[in-house]
This record gives sequence, C-alpha cells and structure tokens, in this order.
Amino acid sequence: MQPPSNLPDPHAAFLEGALRVLSGDERLVGVAAGGSYRDGAMDEWSDLDLVIAVEPSDYEAVLAARTEIAASMGPLLAAFTGEHVGEPRLLICLYGPPALHVDLKFVSLEDAAERVEDPVVLWERDGRLSATLRAGEACYPEPDLQWIEDRFWVWVHYGATKIGRGELWEALDFLGFLRSRVLGPLALQTRGARPTGVRRLEQHAPDLSAMLRRTLATHEKSSCCRALETTVELYLRLREELDRGALERRDVAEQAATRYLAEVARRGAPKPAR
Repeated sequence: MQPPSNLPDPHAAFLEGALRVLSGDERLVGVAAGGSYRDGAMDEWSDLDLVIAVEPSDYEAVLAARTEIAASMGPLLAAFTGEHVGEPRLLICLYGPPALHVDLKFVSLEDAAERVEDPVVLWERDGRLSATLRAGEACYPEPDLQWIEDRFWVWVHYGATKIGRGELWEALDFLGFLRSRVLGPLALQTRGARPTGVRRLEQHAPDLSAMLRRTLATHEKSSCCRALETTVELYLRLREELDRGALERRDVAEQAATRYLAEVARRGAPKPAR
C-alpha cells in the first residue's frame, strides 16, 4: 500500500528496506504499523511502531532470533526487549544514521487478533494478517476510576510524607507518577482521546494541560506542597466530570489525606539529617 503523504523521508526509507527484508522471510506472515502511522500523525519526531506477525510453528525460533532479524532491516545501533513496559515480545531499536526509533513487536499470527488498536497492514502473505485482525476487535484499556479512587488518597498521603521528611527528589518523582498514571489518562479520557499517560495532552486538552503545569515543582518543600495540592484539585475536577454515579468515593480517606497534606504545608522545612 502507499505510505501516507506526511511520512518523513527517513521513516519512508527505513520502511522500504525493512519490508523488502521481512517479506523475504518465509516464517513471517505480515507486517502492520500502529501508533502515529495509524493515526496519520507522523512527523520528524515520531517513532515507528511495527507489528510483525509470525507463523505459529516458527514463533519461538523467530523470537530467539529477533535481534538478528532487526539487524538485517537496517543499521541497528542498539536494541533491548520491553519487559520494563510489560511487553516482552517487544524489541525496542535505535537505527541510524539518521537516528530513528523503531519498536518491533513480534506476535504469533493468532495473537494478532488481541490488540489495543487497529494497525495499518503494510505487507502480508495471502491476506492472512488482515483476516486475523478482522476476527478480533481492538480494545484500548480505559482508566478504571474506581481503581484510582481506591488508591489516590493513600498516594496523596504518601507523597505528603516524602515532602514532610524532606525527601524532595522522591516527592518530585512521585508527582510525575501521579501525572502519568492518574491526571493525564483521566484528562485525555474527558476529551475522548486515547488515555496514553500524558501523551499529546497539549493538543487534546490544552486547558487541562495549562492546569497540569501547576503540578510541576522545584526542589523546595513549599513548591512540592503546592504541586501536590494542585494534583488533588485537578483530580477532584476530573473525578466529577467522569463519575457517572457509580463511583464509591473514599471520603474518609480523602479528608484524612488532605488534612495531612495541609499540616505538612503549614510546617517549616525539615532540618537536615546529621
């Protein structure tokens, strides 16, 4: 199929060579592209997200040889597997020059039906990848508001203890966690966008993105307290917008956590440890 008109030249050149190599491997059934390619949003900053469907009988052998396969597709600079994002089938690659990030997910053909998005098929053998995709339905996991509510106030208290003790680096890191796991996904959900952390939040929800900036802090106690207070404020706003009446609110925990945070904010900066 023809690549999209907005596909940058380095990406197009890589795909042309990669598909030529992959289509010559009889163990492979097809290649599809997801992410920005699928959404028609490719630009010079985009990576390539490729799904490589494999004959089930050859899957283990291909998985064992995936780094070698990746190296045959272009000038491979580095590669590692994706256990840290919960996807051991994924090989995360850097090619170059020019430097290009490419994610290669090797899946057995029958497993291609279970997916979070509908990728664009770039090449396939005998239409089998398209047939497998038609047999299943893409389902991107939505944030579970009850799951978040059950944890959020414990998280707020935890963050306040780190600020109170003066562990501000840990507090800063924890604020980032709350943005990526709670605020970002919920903000995107309110706009009908895919809840992928804080990705493209500036485009999908510019008003909420402006408020989210107030959850950034410097390495100072007062700044961390204000950022955590804003995190609570924004969460409450998003919770109200998304609650359809079925949410069991943890009011007692909310009151205890917010009182604790207010008390930490009133205290002076902790004395340095001797």
